[in-house]
Amino acid sequence: MNLEPLATFTVRLDPILDLGDSQWGRRRFVAITGGSFDGARLSGEVLAGGGDWQVVHADGSITVDTRYTLRTHDGAHLYISTSGVRHGPPEVLRRIADGEIVDPSEYYFRLFCRFETGDRRYQWLNRTLAVASAARTADAVKYDAYTLT
Repeated sequence: MNLEPLATFTVRLDPILDLGDSQWGRRRFVAITGGSFDGARLSGEVLAGGGDWQVVHADGSITVDTRYTLRTHDGAHLYISTSGVRHGPPEVLRRIADGEIVDPSEYYFRLFCRFETGDRRYQWLNRTLAVASAARTADAVKYDAYTLT
């Protein structure tokens, strides 16, 4: 098994909507407002309207659960869902929450990516699994996705 670069994603975000504590942890929603992605086989824009239904756990770690739509440079529409985790030392997580730019080497933020489309040109994505290494900024998540070959 190898990793092959797929694309670099920038996903712009609205401010966090805190839904309060649940039996799983503190539930939050973050609306996706747009963005872009660029790679040798996959490029285009992130469409507004998706979101991240995340849970913040007692130890400060976050379970990520996103769903959103992509439009490729040539007009295809793709559904993407990601699931993952973000964790790190409390002081680093606090700096991220305060909107600081924090070097991604100071915390762990990894994603598993699945795609779905009916567009024949991109049906290879329906059978492709991808993983990503991510970083959080004040108003976006940026990640490099790699297909598992």
